[in-house]
Formats: sequence, C-alpha cells, structure tokens
Amino acid sequence: MLLVITTVFLLLYALLIFYYFYYWLNVKKFSIDADSAISISIIIAARNEEEKLPRLMEALKKQTYPEKLFEIIVVDDFSTDNTQAAVQSFLSTQVHLIQPNTNAEQSSKKKAIEAGVQKAKGQLIVITDADCVPQKEWLQCISSFHQKNQSAFIVAPVKLKSDPSLLSIFQSLDFMMLQGITAASVTANVHTMCNGANLAYLRSAFFEADGFSGIDKLASGDDMLLMYKIWKKHPQKIHYVKNEKVIVETEPMPTWKKFFQQRIRWSSKATYYKDWRITLVLLFVYLFNCLFFILLIAAIVEGYYWWVFVLYTLGKIAIEIPFIYSVAKFYKEQKLIFYFPFLQPLHIAYTVIIGLVSQLGTYEWKGRKTK
Repeated sequence: MLLVITTVFLLLYALLIFYYFYYWLNVKKFSIDADSAISISIIIAARNEEEKLPRLMEALKKQTYPEKLFEIIVVDDFSTDNTQAAVQSFLSTQVHLIQPNTNAEQSSKKKAIEAGVQKAKGQLIVITDADCVPQKEWLQCISSFHQKNQSAFIVAPVKLKSDPSLLSIFQSLDFMMLQGITAASVTANVHTMCNGANLAYLRSAFFEADGFSGIDKLASGDDMLLMYKIWKKHPQKIHYVKNEKVIVETEPMPTWKKFFQQRIRWSSKATYYKDWRITLVLLFVYLFNCLFFILLIAAIVEGYYWWVFVLYTLGKIAIEIPFIYSVAKFYKEQKLIFYFPFLQPLHIAYTVIIGLVSQLGTYEWKGRKTK
C-alpha cells in the first residue's frame, strides 16, 4: 500500500512541477519599448534599517525614470535605531519620511504601507524593502510594462545575493524555486503569489479592494494576501514582468535562526487564503515532503523500504532539476545547481518543520513577537 501511495505522490508531484515549468517557459520576456508618463510613489516600510537604507536611497537616485514622475515615501515603522537619521540627508520635495497612523504597539508592516499609500500622490504604487537594491532601469521597466498591459497588480522578480556559505546557497536555491513558481502561477492565473520586495499596484486598486481590511490582524501577508484581494476584483489584470533589468537584489538572512524566523513568518499566512487552489497545492506539497519521513521510518522497521526511500528522493531531484536550472539561468546563478541534490535532505526537513511550527507557534520579527 505504501509503495502505491509513493508512486501516486511522485506522479502527481511530477505533474505539478511540469505545470509550473511549462508556464515558466511561456512567460514572455518583456522589452522596454514604450515611454510612460504615469506618476509613481515608491513606498518603503522600514524598521531598524539604518545600515541598509542608504544603499537603497542611493540606488533610487540613479533611476533612469524622470525625477518629476516619482516620489519616495519612507515609512519609519517605529524603529529603535537610527533609521530616521539615515534618511534625513536624502529628504527633499521628492523624498518624504513619515510614520504609521497608529501607536508603536499596534503597528505592523501593513500599517506602515497603508500610511504610505494614504500619503502617496502617484497613480502607481511601487513597493520594495529597505534591504533591497534595484537596478537603474527598475522604475522605467515597471512603468513601461504597466502602460503596455494596463495591469492592476504587477509581480516582479527578486534575487538573493549569494555567497559561498551553506546557509546562503541553501536560501538562494529555495528562493529561486519559489520565484519560478511565482512567475508560473501568475502567468497561468491559477493562484496568486508574489514577494513584497518587488511589486506594484494601482493606488485606485488598493482602495477598491479595501486595502488590508480583513487581513490586518495577521502580521504577514502584506504582499500575497493583498494581491489575492485585488485579484478578486481584477482577475485578468494581475501580471508578471520578466526582465533582468527589473530584478531587485536583497540579502539572505545572516543566521539560521533568522532564516527560520523569516520562513515561519511567510508560512504563517497559509491558513488565511480563501482560495482553495492555493490551499490544495500547499497541502499536497507538505504531505509530499512528509512522506519522506514515513518512508524513512518504514525503512528502519523493514529494510525493503530503503530502496523505495532512495528512489523517492532521486525522483524528487530528477523532477525539480530542469525547472530550477531554467530559473537559475534567468538569474545567472547556474553554478548553484551543483549543490541542489546534496541539499535535498535539509530542504525536506526544513519544509516539514516550518510548515508545522508556523501554524502552532509565534515568531519574532524586527524585534516584535507575533503570530
């Protein structure tokens, strides 16, 4: 019976990954071929980012998009360091520094972004994080893409800056897989995924979807849960922009503890999705990874199952490698694929543990302990 279950799970997983691979390959690469005059408000929710914010601000100063067409709103989310001082030298008629419209105890990233949207004058809201660095044609690409597609919500690629450490390589591979699935799912319009480090939406669409109302009690979900709300209003207006010039680079978590806290935060919103398609996929992938542990226990009890366990592991690797390699090629990180097979046991264990812990416990993020 266990052998039959294993075979069925492998076949279903292969179909799922092939589905993502197919749509990833069919994401049309966008070329910047149109000027745009849409006004843009960049919103940066920053909490304790005194070291990283200046790099982002310098990168924004180098944008090829006309200065008169965009503003920068830094929302200091009640930082306990010198974040405000780090922004002071950049303040101008184009750069604004505000705080959320609430007290420190009740604040969150959603409250910070909401305050930024209220302050914004631009038609298009562009969101990034304080620890990110965009390329100089970032805004030009987003604006041009919007003009061509009339998008209500734009999902854009994010890349982790990798180094030779095990933690960095593991995060980069895991993150690239998520990025590939994000691009594929948006293109297929099958379920909504995005990353708050690089996205854009019409200011009017934010208010039309009633902003973060209804999802404001959860600390996470300022990106995907909002995207889902806007998708319900504009199901054909959610688009993914595939262009190397729109990639935003961010740094990996510096420690395993912070990495796990980040992933717990991301996973904690899983039960808040009202879309059965997302729930079904998340549940299946979780059970698929749980089956490794079941096979391992069965193998310890009865040696016959060792070969089933090995074949299941090799099958997972064989199914995923073509997809992850194609995504890595887009990000120019093909060299990391060498490590992919060897990190599978760690990735499987991490997936199962994070999925469980994220639904049972609390997590700490930016000095705040929350659920």
